[in-house]
Amino acid sequence: MNAIEIAIKMEKDAIDFYQQAAQKTQNPVGKKMFISITEDEKRHLQMLSNILKEVDITIKEVSPMQNIKTIFETMKDSMMNRVTATNDELEGFRIAMEMEKEGIEFYNKTRTEAKTEKEKKLFERLIEEEKQHFAIFSNTYNFMKDTGNWYMWEEHSIVEG
Repeated sequence: MNAIEIAIKMEKDAIDFYQQAAQKTQNPVGKKMFISITEDEKRHLQMLSNILKEVDITIKEVSPMQNIKTIFETMKDSMMNRVTATNDELEGFRIAMEMEKEGIEFYNKTRTEAKTEKEKKLFERLIEEEKQHFAIFSNTYNFMKDTGNWYMWEEHSIVEG
């Protein structure tokens, strides 16, 4: 199995995991987050499949962070309430962070072994998107684990006492 085939398997595994996580997650923010990341991973899968088939690919400038920002903006009123997450939901986000970290490491290694400039640019783009996914999952994990402290740190509050 070559690097592209391994990358395709990783993307398929990520899609399956994120779809299942979206179905299991009761929190609407978490659910939408997993759905949004699933769509990114499907796009990655298509780009990798095209390279494997030696079809010319176009790397679209997509911002996972902007997609998630839109989700947060549309749901900000409901997010002002304290969020309670189950241990299963938190574990889902922890696993997602690990998957994204492994993806970053794999794509970094694969980029150095890329045969063409087009492949190298694709892996560079995938690395950037996976880094954004990791940041999104990490931030969401912290938000769902302790919403009150998350708001304090996000607003850079200083606790006086």
